[in-house]
Amino acid sequence: MNQKQLANVLVKILGLSFCAHGVPAVIAAIIAGVISLIQAMHDGSQTGVHNPYWWGYSMTYWITSVVEFATGIYLVVRSRWLTDKLIKDE
Repeated sequence: MNQKQLANVLVKILGLSFCAHGVPAVIAAIIAGVISLIQAMHDGSQTGVHNPYWWGYSMTYWITSVVEFATGIYLVVRSRWLTDKLIKDE
């Protein structure tokens, strides 16, 4: 196995790691939103979720996890191009 092949495999593993870290974060953000919605319905709020936790922390968590997952997909798909750019001498 030469240097480019090894780098390609390592970049793909890094991308899969990003994906693996992004998926549970999305699920956790969805669960937090559902819990917040149930809490708002239990408190008698008829206009929706007014909990600052949902709009502040949970939405930020959702966005960063989706970006992390998308970065992982990009690294897996474009790993060969990236290794060609990084290792030009072989």
